[in-house]
Parts: sequence; C-alpha cells; structure tokens
Amino acid sequence: MATALTVYIGYRAALSDRKLFSVGLFALFAGLFYESIKVSRSWKAVTGIFAAAYLFSLTAFLPGKREGSYNFENHIEVWPYYLIVIFSVIFIFVYKDKVTAKLTEGITLLLSISFIYWIIDYGFTDYHHWFVYLLMATGIFFSGFSILNALTPIPLSRTNRLVLSIWSTIILTAFAFDNIIRVFSSKEDEGSLYMTDNLYIAIQYFLLGVSAVYIMQNFMLLVSFLPSKNGNYKKDLKEIKKDHIERYSIDQIPIYQSLFCIIVTTAVYWLNYIYNILPRHSMIWLVFILFPLLLNYTVYIKELRAKE
Repeated sequence: MATALTVYIGYRAALSDRKLFSVGLFALFAGLFYESIKVSRSWKAVTGIFAAAYLFSLTAFLPGKREGSYNFENHIEVWPYYLIVIFSVIFIFVYKDKVTAKLTEGITLLLSISFIYWIIDYGFTDYHHWFVYLLMATGIFFSGFSILNALTPIPLSRTNRLVLSIWSTIILTAFAFDNIIRVFSSKEDEGSLYMTDNLYIAIQYFLLGVSAVYIMQNFMLLVSFLPSKNGNYKKDLKEIKKDHIERYSIDQIPIYQSLFCIIVTTAVYWLNYIYNILPRHSMIWLVFILFPLLLNYTVYIKELRAKE
C-alpha cells in the first residue's frame, strides 16, 4: 500500500504544474540525515527510523475534518514536513540522552552573545514600546548573567544551572522560530536561474535540517513546563527541573576559552552586521556549528605544544 502510494505521489508530482519538490527541500533532508547519523553513529538506525517515520507520515494524505474539496497536490506539499517532524520526534525518543547533550557555560555564553547580536540585527532597538523594552531588558539581564558565570569562578549551583539551562532553551527556541520563518520565506527566490542563488538557499535549508532535531527537543523541553490535564503538575515540575539541572555540566570552562568565544563570535557577528555576508539566522546557526570545531582545534594545538 505504502509503495503504491509512493509511486502515485511521484506520478502526480511529475504531472503537476506546481513545483512540489525543491532544491531547498532536498538540502533540508540532507542536513537532517547528516546530523542524525552524526549523533547516532549508525546509518542503519537512521534508515530504520526514517522508514517508520515515512509510514506514519503518509497519514498526511488523509482528508482533514474541515477540508472542503480534497486537493492531492496540497497534501503533497505538506507531506515532507510531516515526515520531518515525525522523524525528529522518533529520533528524540530513541536517542534522548545523545540529543539532550550536556550544556556548559561555554554553550550558554555562545548563545547569549548570539542573542545580543540577534536583537540588534533584528532591529528590536527601533521599537519604542514598553513591552519590547521589557523583553530586551530581561534578555540582556540573563545574557549578562551567563557572561558573568563564564568569566568568573561563580559556583554552578543547582539554581544557577536551572536558570542557565532554561535560558539556553528559550534562546534556542526563539532562534528556531526565526530560522524557520526566514528560511521558508526565501522560497519565492528558488526560481532563480543563478546557481549561486540556489546554493545560497540550499545552505540555509541544510542548516535548518541540521538543527531540526534540536529545535524539536528544545521546543518539547519548554512545552513540558505547561501543566497537563491529567497529570500532577507539582510532581511533573519537579521532574522537569531535575532534567534541566542534570543536563547542565558542573564543570567550569577556562576563562581564556570564554574570552576567545567573546572575541571571535563578536567579530564574526559584527562583520556580518556590517557587510551582510549571510542572513542573520543562517550566520547564527553556522557559528553554532563551526565555533565548537574551531575551539576544539585551538585546544588540541595548545595541548600538543604543551607536550613538546
């Protein structure tokens, strides 16, 4: 049944005048598979999860309750995103411990610097409204708190770890929504005849695919704070707090690494703000991916020289 439906989907997509599959969509799946294999270290496991997600995603072709006239092409358009969400949820369930990676002072520092760049580049400072000021003040306060923790030997108590973990989750969720909105708003440019434009869009979609599992995980961590209808909220809240505290490392990072993070990321974001090298959302996620690699390389070189 699933095979027959797959063949029919391909047939209808080929006949359609609408562009139902795009370069960006394939790049999105490439990023999702790349990060999934990287985390699981097993392409066989990823293939199995994909197969299960694929079967469940075919429910996207069922008619909706409030759907007036059934349009198969409309269902083809939303189907890949059903598949991505279902794949991410199953992957999180199977690899919860690996996806919910340990947070550190360094990660929260990186997120906080990125957040400050985000509110400046986004133009929040141009909105003269008390609510916007309140949001910015709150964000800057917690960003300052995380920077202070990274630059000083303040003990990472349970309370500090809880605050820093929740703050990191909020930032990642905000970035996620901005990333999703900005990436999909660039769809209208996919008809460009220039290869560079398609490559530019593909990079954005690839980065979104890489971050998809983490976006879903952080969203679920935030939603878990909402009370459930049939649950014991006091008990659930205690477990949620415990999860946040336990996922935050008690190890403090060296001050030189914090300074290195501040200098490098500030320079990158400043250059991007001035010269608009990449869209804000793409540059932020690119920094998330590349900076830890750069930091690990510098630490490796430093340790190598110390042995000489």
